[in-house]
Amino acid sequence: MNEDQQIELRSALQKSFSPGAPVNTRDLFAGRVGQLQAVMEAFQTRGRHAILYGERGVGKTSLANIAKALASTLEMVAVKVNCDSDDEFASIWKKVFRAITFLQQKQQPGFERDPKTQTVSLEALLPDKPSPDDIQRILLAGGKPSLIVIDELDRVRSQSTTRRLADTIKTLSDNSVDATLVLVGVADSVTDLIAEHLSIERALVQLQMPRMSASELSEIIDKGLAQCGMTIAPRSRERIVALSQGLPHYTHSLTLYAGVSAINDGGSAIGDADVDAAVRQAVKNAQQSVLQLYHRATSSPRRENLYGKVLLAAAMAPVDQLGYFAAADVRDPMRRVSGKRYQIPAFSKHLNDFCESTKGPILQKTGVKRKFRFRFINPLMQPFVILQGISAGLISVDLSPTRRQPRPAGA
Repeated sequence: MNEDQQIELRSALQKSFSPGAPVNTRDLFAGRVGQLQAVMEAFQTRGRHAILYGERGVGKTSLANIAKALASTLEMVAVKVNCDSDDEFASIWKKVFRAITFLQQKQQPGFERDPKTQTVSLEALLPDKPSPDDIQRILLAGGKPSLIVIDELDRVRSQSTTRRLADTIKTLSDNSVDATLVLVGVADSVTDLIAEHLSIERALVQLQMPRMSASELSEIIDKGLAQCGMTIAPRSRERIVALSQGLPHYTHSLTLYAGVSAINDGGSAIGDADVDAAVRQAVKNAQQSVLQLYHRATSSPRRENLYGKVLLAAAMAPVDQLGYFAAADVRDPMRRVSGKRYQIPAFSKHLNDFCESTKGPILQKTGVKRKFRFRFINPLMQPFVILQGISAGLISVDLSPTRRQPRPAGA
């Protein structure tokens, strides 16, 4: 390839893979077939609404974007708004209704002048202190079926706001209003987002978004590379999938960096050397906040400390559907990282320290004594810790069919 062709291919690659932004086009959206179908069934059934919840970084916003795009093709009014920490019930609906407009004819001064058509938003109909009944009335006034996505609901600090949103869902459902609300947020359960409102369960399609499967992550890679005319070796694809730990952010970033590496070498096929380069680039380009948190968690005045190895072993530990692992799950990864057999008392203090401000906190803890479970507060930190370990030469990736966990380098 000449230089112009390389520039063109890099540009196409950057359009196909967006680690810093959610996917917003159907062509690049991969996986989540069941969840997307459930959301579509909700907005095609009067009185049904949906709630998407799960870990940060698993693709909830991307799914909401595609649902919005699909609703638009069905001639529905489709709106998506993001919440912030200062939002209350009224401010959320101001954002929503500001985005919904209709044409209105207004008579001009004078008897012979024709009426003037102007665009007006539904925000003009919203009172200063709206109730769920007001929301119902305004949506009915809009005159069209609508899909309203309220994203980042977990950022709202006011419990009265989430309570009134739940009341709104009940009001819309009870009165069969042709409008569907999709609430999106980081949570382990629906009650974490909307507490004490189980009476609306019958009106809600509850969709937990787990981490993506290997086949879904592979689809992201294949779809994106097909868009820009690039290919990837099967083993290299498997390595990226394994390193992503079910999080599409890392699939996007590692494939992007690997693709750039291949292009810089004058080719359009990604191989293992390009994945190695992508790992180094991902560690180098990590956010400063991630680097600082990692340094705080692993640093110690004692030269021979276990903090780095315990954190790496924790990142390699098998987890449940919500991302939690037990101390016992760290034993085997510790052996693979260090080459020694450690019992739980040797590293339990380190796990507990990772839950305190002196070491982050980088982990959160739940449960009772002797039955504590841990998980990374920021799920994106887990793959970073593994990438850091690979970059430092401490581990490599075992791609055998029975185990895709990282293992000691050279083992």
